[in-house]
Amino acid sequence: MPIIAVFFGIVVRVFHDDHEPPHIHVEYAEHRAIVEIRTGRVMAGRLPKRVGRLVEEWRRANARALRRAWNEARSGRLPRRIRPLE
Repeated sequence: MPIIAVFFGIVVRVFHDDHEPPHIHVEYAEHRAIVEIRTGRVMAGRLPKRVGRLVEEWRRANARALRRAWNEARSGRLPRRIRPLE
């Protein structure tokens, strides 16, 4: 489960053998969510509102890199890290 970013205690991962649609796994303390890359929709789980807003800001700023990371993981390569939100 490669980590592609860590910021403000938020850990973002992309799994190698995951299902469509392209998405990320987000962890913050005891909270977990699966977020669709294209739309930002929370597909499963729940995040605190503040954390959800930070993840959405980061997702929008890094849409292209997230799609690349998804494709890298799906092809069996280790996805590159993505610059964290600052």
